[in-house]
Amino acid sequence: MTSRYSKKRRRCARILFTVLVFLIIAEVVFSHISFGVTAQDNSRKIVSDDFTKNRKKPSGDIPAKSSAAEPANSPTTKSRVRRTYKPTFSSSKSTSRKSPTPAVVQLGITIWKLRPVQQNEPGTRLLVREKGGSTGWVAERVEADATFREGDHVRLSIESARAGYLYVVDRDLLKDGNTGDAMLIYPWTNIADSDNRVWPGKLIDIPAQEDDPNVFTARLTSPNQIGELLTIIISTTPLTLPLSDKPIQISGRGLATWEKQWGVQIERFELEGGAGEAWTKEEQLAATSKGARQLTREDPAPQTLYRIPVTNKKAILVNVRLHYAK
Repeated sequence: MTSRYSKKRRRCARILFTVLVFLIIAEVVFSHISFGVTAQDNSRKIVSDDFTKNRKKPSGDIPAKSSAAEPANSPTTKSRVRRTYKPTFSSSKSTSRKSPTPAVVQLGITIWKLRPVQQNEPGTRLLVREKGGSTGWVAERVEADATFREGDHVRLSIESARAGYLYVVDRDLLKDGNTGDAMLIYPWTNIADSDNRVWPGKLIDIPAQEDDPNVFTARLTSPNQIGELLTIIISTTPLTLPLSDKPIQISGRGLATWEKQWGVQIERFELEGGAGEAWTKEEQLAATSKGARQLTREDPAPQTLYRIPVTNKKAILVNVRLHYAK
């Protein structure tokens, strides 16, 4: 009896020891997994320097630091420190660590929503051309997922981190997932020599400040429409497209071919704390047709960054959705 009892005790002890070892190993493994997820989430944030490093350094006549008279919390001051972007969207699938990392091109887009100027309010203004004259408005940053109401005034600023040629196609976005006719809205023949070249530090405003009208107005043209779909293309060489002083329709088949060739899985990042910041004088000057001044590394970074793997050396393509509501 004593021998059998001893064997049972030894067997129970072995079982308890095995369970204890398993629990210890499980705790270690899950703690590593937890720390790994946290580290991965933090590492996916990027800093503004990742984009602005391709711009030129400020020249001697452009102050690298804010003046004493400039408020410490002004948009310009805030942009002159390293700021972070948070990931908000990714169409890419997880890949094995052994897979080679493709080269990445960055495209910066800032969507502006306009509001009326308040009495005696300082800051940069956009003069919106309206019947009977012009009215001053304040342009403020919004994130790419913002919803616009019927009648809202909207503008876009586009900056490429590499040199190329910019094209923008607009389509109505419908509830059933379909889109309307594809209209080329940039470039125009009335821009200087039809020059649609882009490079780091050069901003393209759509519509341009000199256009008439110089804003988009959110309009639901049919009960089935929920917004606009803007296809933004940066090509390494000019595309063969007809140009006009008005938007022109382009082939849906041709656009589908471009999307198949150049459309890839992307990541989208939003500037943390950027929504609500007002249009600056530097951004205004960098987007004028005269090109009076270009953005430097010390100037504001775009609100939304798209990171696009380079799979085709000819061009990159990004679809940007503008969401409308009544």
